[in-house]
Amino acid sequence: MTASPAASSAASSPARDRGRLLEITAGEYVAEISTVGAMLEGVTVGGRDLLVRNPETGPMQFYRGAIVAPWPNRIGDGTYTWDGQEISAPLNEPERGNALHGLISFQEFAVAEESAEAVVLTAVLFPSPGYPFHLELTVRHALDALTGLTTTVTARNLGAQDAPYGVCPHPYLVAGPEPLDEWLLELAAGTVLTVTEDRLLPTGTAPIADGEDFDFRAPKQLGTLFIDHAFTDLARDAEGSLRITVTAPGGTGVELTAGPELPWVQIHTGDRPEPENSRLGLAVEPMTCPPDAFRSGEDVVRLAPDAEHTAAWSLRGW
Repeated sequence: MTASPAASSAASSPARDRGRLLEITAGEYVAEISTVGAMLEGVTVGGRDLLVRNPETGPMQFYRGAIVAPWPNRIGDGTYTWDGQEISAPLNEPERGNALHGLISFQEFAVAEESAEAVVLTAVLFPSPGYPFHLELTVRHALDALTGLTTTVTARNLGAQDAPYGVCPHPYLVAGPEPLDEWLLELAAGTVLTVTEDRLLPTGTAPIADGEDFDFRAPKQLGTLFIDHAFTDLARDAEGSLRITVTAPGGTGVELTAGPELPWVQIHTGDRPEPENSRLGLAVEPMTCPPDAFRSGEDVVRLAPDAEHTAAWSLRGW
């Protein structure tokens, strides 16, 4: 039997590099999600991009829009100890000798539910030498015409032993068309994690004094300041939510909110050696635990067999 021209064309079309592209809408909001990594390709309000986008083809770049698990940020040397086990994760940040941003960002997720305003994607993380634990991950992206996009990530331990766990999103926020140096950041944090200059690994914490570089309790212009630091002691509203806003001189902006299960936030000004990729957006990453937590143990979630952990954050723009 001879295939029809349409069937032949479809069969020979190259597969999309980041899996199936899903689109959800609500009011003036549109969100695009790839099945690879359950990642955010883009969020717009009234046609304005709220996130830095990846190139159309190839893998995700610089973890733009990623869901990061089962650990956020870095593990120095990729080595950690858990309940007496010595474990070594692959060093995917070789220039700094670190294991970076977990293991799921390039894994295919299955679409479990799909509607006009929400999608639910699931994946199983099977045990590996660098993470000998067995998790099921469920990611729900849902739009609301008033409140924007809410992402909820639930991890369930399918294994027979307690598992270490952490999670965060990795969006690069775009306040407006003006350069990042002109944007205002508002982040009410009392403590910053100090890090080594070469590997960005923690050395301790320091209080943030009024008026110093990292004091963004009141909206303040970013200027040329380089930031790639984690912050904690975060001010929250009566519901326990953290609110971080980035606004542009023209009046547009983005707000990210996160629940009390996310006591840390990483801020990165997106500095890159390539001018075309540098300082395009502000990475705002609410985290369940700080960088290098799998070695320090600080705020690492201990996920018992068949137990679940849920974290949620929201994104709205104007």
